Amino acid sequence: MNRNNNPSPVLALMIAGALALAGCGAAPPAEEPPLAGAAIGGDFALTNSKGETVRWNDFAGKYRIVYFGYAFCPDVCPTDMQRVAQGLRVMQEQDPAKAAQIQPIFITIDPERDTQEVVGEFAAAFSPDIIGLTGTPEQIAATAKTFKIFYAKGEPLEGGGYLVDHSNIVYLFGPEGEPLATLPVDQGADAVAAELDRWVK
Repeated sequence: MNRNNNPSPVLALMIAGALALAGCGAAPPAEEPPLAGAAIGGDFALTNSKGETVRWNDFAGKYRIVYFGYAFCPDVCPTDMQRVAQGLRVMQEQDPAKAAQIQPIFITIDPERDTQEVVGEFAAAFSPDIIGLTGTPEQIAATAKTFKIFYAKGEPLEGGGYLVDHSNIVYLFGPEGEPLATLPVDQGADAVAAELDRWVK
């Protein structure tokens, strides 16, 4: 039996239309953010340096950089925060309008030592734009769980004090609180600025 390999007139028109669109510079589909659809982030009730209660929805309409760390961290946290601040400064120079849409947030995972004054001073040491947040141990634990952050208090150090082991992920969230991407702080300020420019519209 012979088969008719010619497309139907309707199918032929559909193919021709698709080819015409492809040949006329049709815009490619928008790139999907790496964290699109991930169950990361959500509401919290924490305290800023002025003693005011701050909630996640207070930042509605803003892109949000979120980092969990602690002020007494000897190395990783200050380095990460410095690169976030430097990346923001690069973006402020390159595209002030985009930079104005971003709110950086530092959340402590060491509420025993990081009082509201301490988190305020720590955040401000890197940029006046960064908001430092603390809370009760229960509030911090709930918030870290919501943002998929691990942390654990270490053994006491000789001479006093202790370290806190924790995830050092820098998240970027969209204006509706949706997770978008992580920022490559390990690659420096220019890489952070480039990633922000990629997702902030």
